[in-house]
Amino acid sequence: MIAFLRDVFLVSLQAFGGPQSHISVFEQILVKRRGYLNDEELMELLGLCSMLPGPTSTQTIVSVGYKQGGRILAVLTLVVWALPILIAMGALSFFYASMESYEGLQRSLRFVGPMALGFIIVAAFRIGRKVIKDLFTGLIFAASALITFFFSMPWIFPLVLVAGGGAEILRNRDQQLWNRVEIKPRWSLPAAVLAIALINPLLTALTGSSLAALFESFFRYGYLVFGGGQVIIPMMYSELVELRRYLSSQEFLAGYGLVQGLPGPMFSFTAFAGGLAMRTQPALQQVLGIVLSATGIFLPGLLLIFFVYPLWQDLKKIRGLALSVTGISAAAGGLLASAAPRLIIAGSSGLIEAVVSLCTVLILGFTRLPPPILVLGVILAGLFIPM
Repeated sequence: MIAFLRDVFLVSLQAFGGPQSHISVFEQILVKRRGYLNDEELMELLGLCSMLPGPTSTQTIVSVGYKQGGRILAVLTLVVWALPILIAMGALSFFYASMESYEGLQRSLRFVGPMALGFIIVAAFRIGRKVIKDLFTGLIFAASALITFFFSMPWIFPLVLVAGGGAEILRNRDQQLWNRVEIKPRWSLPAAVLAIALINPLLTALTGSSLAALFESFFRYGYLVFGGGQVIIPMMYSELVELRRYLSSQEFLAGYGLVQGLPGPMFSFTAFAGGLAMRTQPALQQVLGIVLSATGIFLPGLLLIFFVYPLWQDLKKIRGLALSVTGISAAAGGLLASAAPRLIIAGSSGLIEAVVSLCTVLILGFTRLPPPILVLGVILAGLFIPM
């Protein structure tokens, strides 16, 4: 258990960028270096978590923890994965007003995005080689990549994964696929999510508490989002800035920029937003704002993983669903492959950023340089290379 959590901590310190980049770090450390699971199992978990509401990369690594040691290790995995950046973003909410070094911090992190792009390219290539087993799975991989490249709405991703699994089932339709198995879903877990979702607004209205309102908002974000933290940002901006006026537009964008350049889950932005929302209150209230915001956004996804992961292990005993894993994995690989060109087009990369991405690909592909050294080198390059 200790060794696994140590590796999760190392992952959390190297996981720059969004969910696609995080998956590449999972592949590098948890699969290639430590062998906790193989590429096919990682893609299976990614596909499963992509079909659930909540932070995809967080749910994926929590599922790996569940696979290794059950619920307790899964909870500890979440804590070790998210706590470092939550502490950092929560602390920044206290000191944001006096952050004279903010410009320097942004400068040092300016090449982290291109580096993360290099990680994604390498991971897509490595995983593609594993999940493409024949022409049919290659077509699923390519179709998934093309569809999600041109149509990147959040609801497209689970549909593509389901379609990939369904295509694999149809290919094997002549077999006896639908054997009966005994399943015992723990309905209390999704019921708990629904109960909290219904009680939160009532509690907020009855108490008028700002802390209750914060928890209600972030819990709602946690069960409404499919994909990564980027997906929920427009909803957060509308409510936290325009409606409730907890943050100014400049503060919101500054916090979002900071979390983009720091390692760990992007949902940790909530610690910064929750802290700033309570900045006019005593320090204890501000700390509670940080804790409740972070707890609210991660809790729905954790409860849903506790419900879905063991259920999926039972459902896979049905031959048809076991076969679907091959198609789901190929489709999940396609999702990862489509991320690189979308990020290249979305970004405003110049020649030097392209060189950073290319060097990252070459270093990861052809040398044994430890990724932490690569990350440190990229940060130092941001400081010393002229703007």
